[in-house]
Amino acid sequence: MATTWLNDYLDWPGVGQVFLLRRERTVGRVTTVEEVVGITSLTPGRATAAELLARVRRHWSIENRLFGARDVALREDACRVRAGQAAQVLAGLRNALLHLWSRAGVTGTTAALRRFAARPLEAVALLKGPNRE
Repeated sequence: MATTWLNDYLDWPGVGQVFLLRRERTVGRVTTVEEVVGITSLTPGRATAAELLARVRRHWSIENRLFGARDVALREDACRVRAGQAAQVLAGLRNALLHLWSRAGVTGTTAALRRFAARPLEAVALLKGPNRE
């Protein structure tokens, strides 16, 4: 649902419309509902409620593709490292690891973690790059 009714009540320069997004998620027998309010500079003439929904979904698709492997398989969000630059260094290492894997054609992050933990020499070989004869 999107509306311009609230625009006059907002102290937000350039507001085009406000929207309410209702998310339902069912895992097993448990259903959770979350409602999120959004603000956009797009007017109803530039984006209908359906188009706003498509934009939100596209954003989360990109977000999940970029950060899903880091958050889920590499457990970046659960990392408790906070001192100095350590968190930034670890993030860089995770990015480098994912880049090495993608360059080598590795697709499943969790499976790759298990595979390379069991075969450390194969993991080191990724650092050498593609086979050159």
